[in-house]
Amino acid sequence: MSRIGRKPIPIEKGVKVQIADGNLKVAGSKGELSARIPASIAVSIKDDLIVLSRSSDTKPERALHGTWRALINNMVRGVAQGFVRKLEIVGVGYKAEIKGKKIQFALGYSHPILFEPPAGIKIEIPLPTNIVVSGIDKQLVGQVAAKIRSFRPPEPYKGKGVKYEGEYIRRKAGKAAATAGTKVG
Repeated sequence: MSRIGRKPIPIEKGVKVQIADGNLKVAGSKGELSARIPASIAVSIKDDLIVLSRSSDTKPERALHGTWRALINNMVRGVAQGFVRKLEIVGVGYKAEIKGKKIQFALGYSHPILFEPPAGIKIEIPLPTNIVVSGIDKQLVGQVAAKIRSFRPPEPYKGKGVKYEGEYIRRKAGKAAATAGTKVG
């Protein structure tokens, strides 16, 4: 059995889980998520725990077992607590601001970048150089954070760009360090 797949998922207080015709619906204080469960994975609820099992021991079904356990766990955590990704903008003159429903980024290009977040995603900008992406769907929160980071990924010389909070940027030595030991002339 899959080590991850066989672990039961605890249902948090205030979360309602319904299973009908291969559809799983999870509702909580933050919102509601649903997913279509593959036919080879059986989902049951026992004593405030969600238990997954698979019909056979083939390699694709073993992979689905652990994957769906993780996805359902993320759904339960998302509707109860939500997920947050924080980004930092590094660079002189680089900033973000909210313009109506869109976010406007000034990232050193000749034009501002306008980004409209998808439904279900909340973006906050506590400081012009800090961005907080939050929502109940872990995959969507991560996708939006990655999209924002892709507008100007951090470069290795000065570290300028959009990076995740706490991300370590591996720095390279500049041109001066490469020629410091050589004699000119």
